[in-house]
Amino acid sequence: MEVVQVLHMNAGSGDVSYANNSQFQEKAIVMAKKITEEAITDVYKSLCPKTVYIADLGCSSGPNTLMEAGELVKAFDKARRKMGHQSPEYAVYLNDLPGNDFNSTFRSLPQHQEDFKKEMGEEFGPCFFAGVAGSFYGRLFPANSLHFVHSSISLHWLSQVPKGLEENKGNIRVAASSPLSVVKAYHEQFECDFSTFLKCRGKELVTGGRMVLYFLGRRCEDHVSSYNNVLNTWEFLAKALNDLSAEGVLEAEKVNSFNLPMYRASPNEVKMVVEKEGSFSIEYLDNFMYDLENEKHVKDPGNFVVNSFRAVFEPIVAGHFGEGITEEIFKRQKTLILESIHELDKVEFFNVVSMTKKEVIFF
Repeated sequence: MEVVQVLHMNAGSGDVSYANNSQFQEKAIVMAKKITEEAITDVYKSLCPKTVYIADLGCSSGPNTLMEAGELVKAFDKARRKMGHQSPEYAVYLNDLPGNDFNSTFRSLPQHQEDFKKEMGEEFGPCFFAGVAGSFYGRLFPANSLHFVHSSISLHWLSQVPKGLEENKGNIRVAASSPLSVVKAYHEQFECDFSTFLKCRGKELVTGGRMVLYFLGRRCEDHVSSYNNVLNTWEFLAKALNDLSAEGVLEAEKVNSFNLPMYRASPNEVKMVVEKEGSFSIEYLDNFMYDLENEKHVKDPGNFVVNSFRAVFEPIVAGHFGEGITEEIFKRQKTLILESIHELDKVEFFNVVSMTKKEVIFF
């Protein structure tokens, strides 16, 4: 399974589209807002660029994409107003893999720009947008060109499914029953990918440029206690696939070869890779918890959880098993989730890290 080809959120505006099922991602943006604004204030005060270059990596599509781009620009504008400076110009790069629904984003861009310009006032400088299709595990921008890099709920995705997962039968990622060899394979793939990401951004950011990244993680160092009593939607998908295999609907070999290209790192694992790679200094690192029980607007938590999961994972499932069986797979998963939704905690953990590109010193 080539991750670059199949990894994208459900397009369009249907019931299980990402556009209509990205409330968790929106909440993560809000929860990390203070950290993001502080980083932007610091980078503007130290660099005062005439043109601000911003990259949003793993931007996806739907209402969050342009909303978050606007929030990043607003934070820069707030910082320059406090310093009494004339507004800079802005260049905002929206990046995701080629399969992303860029079309819907850019169809809504003209109205967004018109509304945004009215909101920001006459003093606000021009703001240009561009789409950049490609993996953030490679170079995307010219050297020393970016001032700020943002990425929301994306970096838990790996560049590929790790090799050596033959013993992970019955599971579709790191799970309580996964052997140590599988845990090691996933961790090594994360370490390699995240190090590559940092190396690429280290070349693309100017010295003193900042990054704020937040992505799914785990609170504990071990992989078992992190998910005790947590509504683990991936395990329900694995159960649905195994049931279909036992019934002869899906081939056992097909099910056993299906593993998700994602890894939930602990804050300590994030810190170790950043320090080892060496391009950045960490200004802030923490693990946040999102609790669905606090979301009063969610009238049907079961469908909220199911649709949010399907909006993200359906293309991967369909790419491996075929579109013909996809509906049945998610129907089975939904039944399992609804049976347990009131017994388990509906929480998500994600890491938030803010860092600055170091000055390169030559001896």
